Amino acid sequence: MMKPDPNTAWAALVLAGLFEVGFTTAMTLSQQGKRWGDLLFLVCITASFALLHYSTKTIPLGIGYAVWTGIGAAGTLAVSTLVFKAPIGTAQIALVLVLIAVVAGLKLTSPH
Repeated sequence: MMKPDPNTAWAALVLAGLFEVGFTTAMTLSQQGKRWGDLLFLVCITASFALLHYSTKTIPLGIGYAVWTGIGAAGTLAVSTLVFKAPIGTAQIALVLVLIAVVAGLKLTSPH
């Protein structure tokens, strides 16, 4: 398989991170007794890892994994707080904003 061009690789990586948020959300739904949560989990985790694998054919693995994890962590925290009403403190919000800045910095300083 050919290496994706950098723009396609970055788009795939962002999508992989969003699917990571999908599978963590599905985990919560499954834990709440929603039987379709298990199916959603399997679809999202498969898509997330496939897109991560695809994107790291162009983006260095360490950068790709850090960005994927950052998107997933920030997105999962947002969904947990906004949808599932999990409590969050000011310091946690500030740290997530730092995490988002780090992810953006990794993209901006990437040679691709």
